[in-house]
Amino acid sequence: MKLQHQQIALIPAYCPDKRLIELVRTLKEMSFSVLVVNDGSKKETEAIFQAIAQDAVVLTHKQNRGKGAALKTGLSYIRDRFSPPYVVVTADADGQHLPEDILRVSEGAQNHPNCLVLGSRFIGMDAPLRSRVGNGITRLIFRLSTGNAIYDTQTGLRGFGSGLVDDMLSVKGERYEYEMNVLLHLKQKKIQTEEVPIQAVYLDHNTSSHFHPVKDSFRIYKEILRFSASSLLSFLIDYAFFCVLMALTGMTVLSNVLARIVSASVNFTLNKSFVFGSRVRFLQAAAKYFALAVVILICNTCILKLLIASGIPYMLAKILTETVMFIFSWTVQRFLVFKEAKA
Repeated sequence: MKLQHQQIALIPAYCPDKRLIELVRTLKEMSFSVLVVNDGSKKETEAIFQAIAQDAVVLTHKQNRGKGAALKTGLSYIRDRFSPPYVVVTADADGQHLPEDILRVSEGAQNHPNCLVLGSRFIGMDAPLRSRVGNGITRLIFRLSTGNAIYDTQTGLRGFGSGLVDDMLSVKGERYEYEMNVLLHLKQKKIQTEEVPIQAVYLDHNTSSHFHPVKDSFRIYKEILRFSASSLLSFLIDYAFFCVLMALTGMTVLSNVLARIVSASVNFTLNKSFVFGSRVRFLQAAAKYFALAVVILICNTCILKLLIASGIPYMLAKILTETVMFIFSWTVQRFLVFKEAKA
């Protein structure tokens, strides 16, 4: 069946080299409408943007605002200037996304217009170490926290239909964290993701990438890191109360229930304000949270009693139980308790 959607290539660019000229020219020949966002590049690269002006629309940020902000600028322009139906494919400006792979993702988005289509790279041993490690860690964390198995969570080659543009514009984040937030947001909205295989291209060991391993990784993981810190503090409070009460009473259920009440109150306060920054009404969030707390308490107590009955010392049993419940708690809070209703 012949694909009918208009194809738009959206390319955020910060200090690109001449490879962008060839990419834009090739995409134009492949019937793409090309939109490039100059994200506050240095003056030395002005000639690059002038050279592509005849084949692409070029939008400019006066200062560097980040990849997420550049993508949103492009999406706002597309929403205002193009008539549906169309598909948007976001690609990087450094030559790591081949024109034939951009076309493959575009075709995938036309076949699945209500899905996010990811161009997924096989990260082999020839890939730079930071790419292998970074993608592996992100893939594991994303799967544990959402239950969604995506092979290449960090790919910038993504396609979607015009019906998802408003969703993409509503996602928080101005820099590299935006792309991870998109995956979390779409998971929350129950929007499917599809993956199509693409070639992994690492030019000069990926030195052209403007990704800062420490600073940008923190932006990507900060919500999960904050949740981990909040959970760790709450666990320490819970653990301390549990051990003291067990030493005083020897009663597993009573000690666990009282310790959980104290730690859950602390955890709710931290998660609502510090972790998720939720504007859900206090009573509404509290009702959901403490309903979750009851479920977790029942599961927690049953697992704990089972482990202790099997001969595991109660201190170790407590740590094992809390580890099991951690991912379950994050997932439910992220996607149910502190989920804000769509305006």
